[in-house]
Amino acid sequence: MTARQGLALWHAYMQAGDAQALRDILAEDAVFHSPVVHTPQAGHDKVFAYLHAASHVLGGDDFRYLREIVDGDQAMLEFQTELDGIQINGVDIIRWNDDGKISDFKVMVRPLKAINKVWEKMAAMLAAQAG
Repeated sequence: MTARQGLALWHAYMQAGDAQALRDILAEDAVFHSPVVHTPQAGHDKVFAYLHAASHVLGGDDFRYLREIVDGDQAMLEFQTELDGIQINGVDIIRWNDDGKISDFKVMVRPLKAINKVWEKMAAMLAAQAG
């Protein structure tokens, strides 16, 4: 599977929000790099929790990808959305393994006000998922 095929599966998940579809495209040893948590989050279940929460927090009606750069087994996707009146601009950097599963997912967000808002909303969503 190519990065473009993996990217198509990612976009399908973002549009439909099907939790099982997300589970299916993540590698067992996937790693997530959060813009607000200083240590990488490793393992299928942790990465699923973060990405699923993020898709709910950020993936509303205002969310859109602005551009994509694909090279080999990885892609960079710039996104834009709005939360509580704060414009958020960010980048998803995704790498796929040889089996076509997401093995590494890094999110970068700007400006600082946006990072603070994402942290607030993500903490609430992760707490709700856990409890």
